[in-house]
Amino acid sequence: MLNGKSWYQLSIEEVFEALGTVSSGLTSSEAKVRLEKYGYNELEVKKRSSLIRFLLQFHNPLLYILLFAAIVCFFLGKFTDMGVIIGVVLGTVIIGFIQEGKAEASLEALKKMMVPECTVLRDGEKKIIPAKELVPGDVVLLESGGRVPAELRLFSAKNLSIDEAMLTGESLPVSKNTDSLSGPDLSAQKQRCIAFSGTFVTRGRGEAVVIGTGKQTEIGKIAGMMQETERITPPIMKKIASFTKFLIIVIPSLGVVNFIVGLVSGYEVEYMFLATIGLIVAGIPEGLPAAVIATFAFGTMAMARRHALIRRLPAAETLGCTTVICSDKTGTLTRNEMTVIRIYCGGKDYHVSGVGYEPKGEFILNDKRLNSALSDKDLVETLRAGCLCNDAALTEDERGLYSIKGDPTEGALAVAAAKAGVTEKFLRLDEIPFEPEQQYMATLHKGEGKNIIYVKGSPEKVSKLCRNQLIDGNIEPLRTEQILEKSDELAKNALRVLGMAYKVVDKEKTSLTAGELDGLIFLGLQGMIDPPREDAIAAVRKCKAAGIRVVMITGDHLHTAKAIAGQLGIGNGEDRALTGEDIHGMNNMELCEVVNKVSVYARVAPEHKFRIVEQLHKRGEIVAVTGDGVNDAPALKRADIGIAMGITGT
Repeated sequence: MLNGKSWYQLSIEEVFEALGTVSSGLTSSEAKVRLEKYGYNELEVKKRSSLIRFLLQFHNPLLYILLFAAIVCFFLGKFTDMGVIIGVVLGTVIIGFIQEGKAEASLEALKKMMVPECTVLRDGEKKIIPAKELVPGDVVLLESGGRVPAELRLFSAKNLSIDEAMLTGESLPVSKNTDSLSGPDLSAQKQRCIAFSGTFVTRGRGEAVVIGTGKQTEIGKIAGMMQETERITPPIMKKIASFTKFLIIVIPSLGVVNFIVGLVSGYEVEYMFLATIGLIVAGIPEGLPAAVIATFAFGTMAMARRHALIRRLPAAETLGCTTVICSDKTGTLTRNEMTVIRIYCGGKDYHVSGVGYEPKGEFILNDKRLNSALSDKDLVETLRAGCLCNDAALTEDERGLYSIKGDPTEGALAVAAAKAGVTEKFLRLDEIPFEPEQQYMATLHKGEGKNIIYVKGSPEKVSKLCRNQLIDGNIEPLRTEQILEKSDELAKNALRVLGMAYKVVDKEKTSLTAGELDGLIFLGLQGMIDPPREDAIAAVRKCKAAGIRVVMITGDHLHTAKAIAGQLGIGNGEDRALTGEDIHGMNNMELCEVVNKVSVYARVAPEHKFRIVEQLHKRGEIVAVTGDGVNDAPALKRADIGIAMGITGT
């Protein structure tokens, strides 16, 4: 920030001037000076020594009683009892020490999100350097397939898209540009000229200047929030602590009463002293810690059989008394895998089954499953256009899991084509890459006897390039109004909609220009969404039956969030939802008043999630938070129980 302005509000010239750099980068000598001033581009994790962490495990009222009992047993010569008690104490301490060590590893996991190497301009030349040596003012080169090594202000962007799901929850890659923005306090999702550390470049190239490193990045701020957040004591541990305090007061008090009564009754002092000590030792439940730990262990093993790994032993019990579950959307309630679910072509509206990147699914028309999608020419050509005018690739690993290399939107088109068996590849001769300004992508392919141009893009733009459309295998006049009405209908259901078109050209045609895209033949529309997991719908239903309220908290668009919530059954049909901007404008008291009435939150930042969980706590709720992204980490730690999703999680 400079003179009260955020980096995204400054022009490129102002950014260069503020950082004392130029587009050709820093000199090596200047970079060395700045490295000494700003430090390494890495997250500093303050860790307690293992010895201190071990000794702090003894800070437990129940263990104080057990240690006192062990000392008494020693003086009474009951060495066997003393050994048993000390064994219980050490077992409790060692288990706590191990579990806390695993908890501290969460910050180490954030450090792994930092990029090991990056390409910069130093001394006017391209150089590959360790990313931890980046300093403010360095010029970084971004390419498709790489991660952003620090917080960057873009000054050159060519067809650049970045996947920010791990940081913002946005399910689609964000198109980036170099234009400064005027709005104050914009959320990360709206800062289109900023590339955030740790995010993934899905397409294009860019040049940018470093504006923040280490703890000055968004990931660094999240790490700071995690370090400042105190871990919540589980409800069962609160009850045990309360019970222990009760014992500390009651048992010695009974001992004193017993001692006095004995003296009044005429017993000797020495006899009554030994009798009182015996009474106190007998009253101490030295088996309680062992019994509690054994119970927790059984719960942990039961959860493991259901593929849930427990890091803190009381977590299973906490889960049992949860009243509110705050869940992220992208990657948790949904798969974070864009999927084509609707196709409109030839005047017909198809539904497509199957979720995620696995190329298995059916095509349904008028509630009837097609025996073979290849029998419908309009459908095949629409799918082929999406498959060929595409830079993504569908891959399968040795475990049989499918993934996409490239843009998730293009991946969804490739998967839809594969479901129908449309997988043949025509040689690509030329292309016009997608640009936000032109709103389409075009490719030229070698066909049999003729060459073919395929185009995909926004329905409005693609339809303007067309004169006719394909209906039942025949070329007929374009029905623009009907196409745009269907596009609006799909968009209102929170689908991302792309239009497809083609044009046959002579085989001598081997290059492609924008001027040659007039007079296309419209093929159809493909609507896609990051759909809810099928098991998530059943899970939400079970939670409701158990009296647990499910709340969706996502960084995605409001309309998308409400549509997915409706499909999942979250919110009981209520229309009210809050955005990050709404929460930003509320103080804690105002937010506390509405958290029990709102079940959908959209376009939220990590600090907003944190505040929501905090206010639910104030209302006496036992809160569980589920998530799979870095942006969920502070809320996961603040919750009574944090549930981190595996496999696809960051």
